[in-house]
Amino acid sequence: MKPAQLLAALAAGEPISGVALAAQARVTRAAIWKQVEALRAHGLPVEVRGAAGYRLPWPLQMLDAGQIRAALPASSARSLGALEVHWELDSTSSELQRRGAQAADCSVLLAETQTAGRGRRGREWLSPPGLNLHLSCLKRFEQGFAAMAGLSLASGVIVLRALAALGIAGAGLKWPNDVFAIANGRPGGKLGGILVELSGEYQGPCTAIVGIGLNLRLTPALRARAGQPACDLASLADGTPPDRNRAAAALVAALVDGLRQFERDGFAGFADEYARHDLLCGEPLQVSGGLGEFDGIGTGVDAHGALQVRMADGSVRRVESAHVTVRRA
Repeated sequence: MKPAQLLAALAAGEPISGVALAAQARVTRAAIWKQVEALRAHGLPVEVRGAAGYRLPWPLQMLDAGQIRAALPASSARSLGALEVHWELDSTSSELQRRGAQAADCSVLLAETQTAGRGRRGREWLSPPGLNLHLSCLKRFEQGFAAMAGLSLASGVIVLRALAALGIAGAGLKWPNDVFAIANGRPGGKLGGILVELSGEYQGPCTAIVGIGLNLRLTPALRARAGQPACDLASLADGTPPDRNRAAAALVAALVDGLRQFERDGFAGFADEYARHDLLCGEPLQVSGGLGEFDGIGTGVDAHGALQVRMADGSVRRVESAHVTVRRA
């Protein structure tokens, strides 16, 4: 029995004995124990309930490409390229990069778990199977790199559109590519991250791969490993996250439609929505990066998606790439 098969057997959240699992898979109980430990190493809290056997503390849904595609609006389904679900990849974005020109436009790859999922500045993205969403979408553009300014910010708006379609509120955007829960009007725990990678010609055409990680359910152990305050959709939805296939379909539909909009309108088509969800606007900030370290007040983003920071003397500095934290009073 492979880890994916074991997780599917445990997905209902009901206990199942090691004897039954071993008989089902025609392996030894020791082999089942080995796969239980493999799931635990991935971050899944598989419990032992004595003679009753193994169980998860709550039911979960395994990702299914057929269910995701069936849940898409017809217009989104027509524009979608490939839609694949994998048990394990090093990274969904890396796999799309390897496929290169062979990948159809608007192809989406999802993975139950990633061995080398990455966020901004090379940070690891935690990706336990069965709990969260990890996906990447490849979109080709006739325009060049300059026209891609603000794409990561637009992708954040796209994620919030998907959450709205799921009936989930209480999230905002932290420049340049993070989705945060809102706590007292300010950034709370991190819900998700976005990584946009470009290839092609400066004058065009070019290809963008938009990678998204979104927390549906986090265990205490995963929160401790995150290295920063983290949150999940379960916390915003009275303890029960949306069905993963339904959430994946909402995100895929928002991506396909939103990236087509970006192709037509650029960041201008998303600027007003971004401003409504901007968690840094009006906040005291600490900025560190290529411009050095300085403090100021966030004043939104410009037409190209650059962060604007008002200094003590009233001047405004434009920041294109930096690490930004909210300076707590």
